Amino acid sequence: MNMSEEYTVVGGGAIGGTLAFHLARAGHPVRIVDTDAAHVTAIRRGGLVLRRPEGDSSVAVEAFSPDDAPARLTRVLLAVKAQATEHVLPWLAPRLAPDGFVVSLQNGLNEQAIAAAVGAERTVGAFVNLFADVVEPGVIRDGGQGALVVGEPDGRITPRVERIVADLQAWGPAKATANVEGFLWSKLGFGAMLTTTALADAPMADLIDRHRPLMAAVTAEVLAVAGERVLEPFDQFDPAAYLPSASAGEREAATGRLVTWLRTQPKDRSGIWRDIAVRHRPVEVHHHYGPVLAEAAERGVEVPLLTAMLALLRDVESGRRLMSEDHLGELERML
Repeated sequence: MNMSEEYTVVGGGAIGGTLAFHLARAGHPVRIVDTDAAHVTAIRRGGLVLRRPEGDSSVAVEAFSPDDAPARLTRVLLAVKAQATEHVLPWLAPRLAPDGFVVSLQNGLNEQAIAAAVGAERTVGAFVNLFADVVEPGVIRDGGQGALVVGEPDGRITPRVERIVADLQAWGPAKATANVEGFLWSKLGFGAMLTTTALADAPMADLIDRHRPLMAAVTAEVLAVAGERVLEPFDQFDPAAYLPSASAGEREAATGRLVTWLRTQPKDRSGIWRDIAVRHRPVEVHHHYGPVLAEAAERGVEVPLLTAMLALLRDVESGRRLMSEDHLGELERML
């Protein structure tokens, strides 16, 4: 892969900004395209800043709004929120070079929509469990490292996947995978726990620890919809422990490991919580779980906890209800 070819990070927020910072620090030409004018202006003026406990570091990165971005893009890391995918693809598709590609570094199941817009041959799948937040324009707070895997949606590990992985190792332990889908469905299971924690204003680890049966049950519903897919463990999340075949002891041990690991992360609340409590903007998880709910309905898999939890979340994000741990108690009465 020619180092002179730029990576264009579309969506320079928590995930995209973190990866852009590390790619640029490693010497890769990087540009960011973002709709947040203040974020773009701050990056142009002072570089992209990564905030860690030991202090701030900055790196020079080109930054553009969609209107003034270059007309031709080759290597695109797509890191916009899931609900923005359908809006960005009509902008992105005509700019993507014939030999270019789009890597979906997003939460949820977005590869199919991307492939419909730019072609399956120009779509690369990825799974990322990265802890970070945009805390002010141009500044991203590093919240700890997680997993990052890249693979073709059809299961191949191609030379371009290997090159992308080698480049992303500038950030951390990026790996190639032949089963991106298995990671994405596992993340949807884990994400159901994190989404549930956003109903209250308390650390994720504490809420998961205090409400273990609820967290296990809502995760199990999502993973039941995954059906025969092979689910992949990542970081300290073991999806097998939440399947019907697992024992109560296995579930408890897995949740204990997960809680212990979460307590080591500098970021103690989810991005979903932050979108509601700090940024006052719609959360993306309804887009993540739309395909899950649709497949559940199609296959006759009951997901009452997931459905009720997402309904409560709509109430909280709209302001009809305040964040409260009582919401978790309400869900527990369904068990």
